[in-house]
Amino acid sequence: MTYAPIFDREPRNLFIPALSGFYERIAQPMAWSVFRLAIGGMLAVEGWAKITAPFAQIGFVENIGFYPGWLWSPLLAGVQFFGGIMIALGLFTRPAALANAVMLAITLFYHFAHPYGDTFLTQAGIDALKAGGDLFTQPAVARLADGGAKFLHQVQGKAEQASLFWAGGAFLYAAFGGGYLSLDRLLFKKQF
Repeated sequence: MTYAPIFDREPRNLFIPALSGFYERIAQPMAWSVFRLAIGGMLAVEGWAKITAPFAQIGFVENIGFYPGWLWSPLLAGVQFFGGIMIALGLFTRPAALANAVMLAITLFYHFAHPYGDTFLTQAGIDALKAGGDLFTQPAVARLADGGAKFLHQVQGKAEQASLFWAGGAFLYAAFGGGYLSLDRLLFKKQF
């Protein structure tokens, strides 16, 4: 099988045309592989907690409309953990990435449709916070003085951004495959 770059780089289109070989043979395959390792690795890390307690998400998946939860919870845990490992290795990259991309797109929708809200402390909680004592550290008092509104908005933003980033990365590998340095290419001499 001949090498075909994922993104074609015509030397005449580069500012330094002499670097075209470096980009195509070294930089592009390495960058593609490092990003694949990051996407797959983080999916596997995040999926580990779910795979060790596969039925812990039953209520959540049923709450977003996936019934029966006893089926979907372990299935999604497996998709995230084992799919993340497959993406990182570049093995069956496209199907694993597509399954994760769909899951992550649903997660992103969930974060937009069900925001964390404006506060998580009631007025009694804010009063207890202001009263002092040894219940709260000074950083907690500073962070929660507004009832947690600013903190929750930060958490909401991070949840949306993380879901968007990981979904985008997974869709990228679903569309383009594992790249030149993947087990798909090594074992099967072709990309999935």
